[in-house]
Order: sequence, then C-alpha cells, then structure tokens
Amino acid sequence: MNFFDSNIVQEEMKEIQALQHKVYSNIWTFPNMGNKDKREHIDALERLIDKQQILYKRISLSDDLQAKEMKKNIMDSAEMFGFPKNGDLSLMFGQMNKAIGEMKKQLDRS
Repeated sequence: MNFFDSNIVQEEMKEIQALQHKVYSNIWTFPNMGNKDKREHIDALERLIDKQQILYKRISLSDDLQAKEMKKNIMDSAEMFGFPKNGDLSLMFGQMNKAIGEMKKQLDRS
C-alpha cells in the first residue's frame, strides 16, 4: 500500500486542510477578535501545527516514493522561507509551539 492510500493518512490530510482553511480565513481579523475568538483561533492553530508535525514525522519515516517526494517539497518550501537546507523541521515545529505558548500567555494577561 502506498503511503497516501492509507485511510489514516487521508483523514489526517483532510483534517489539516480543514484546520488550514479555518486558520487562514481568520488570520486578517485576528487583531479585532474578542478574547474568546482569539483563544479559539490560537487553539486551532495549535492543532494544525500538531497535525502537521505528526504527518511530517510519518512522511519522514516512510520509504514510499511519494512520501519522500512530499518531504522534499516540504523541505524546499521551508528553505524558501529561510530554514536551513536539510535542517531538522522538528526544531521549527518546536519554535512554533513555543510561539503559540507565548500567544496564550499574552491573551491570558489581557
């Protein structure tokens, strides 16, 4: 079975797409949201990053050619955004999670 034929992978990708849509559709209105809506947005962003991290780890562990190609595409995209070539994306995910933690702290203080 190919990596992307797995029902689990397909469901995860659907969830990632739905979360991306939710997060990206609200990104421009975030500054004007109330605290409850901001918290929901941050929670959705956190779930999105967690799902992406899990999918990336699965892709990294797979020997499937399509998964390897997707990993290469992800790494190429990350490099375009300034991430070091052949760097460890788990570091980037860690930084994102730290930033989300800071966002939550700031929201709790307001």
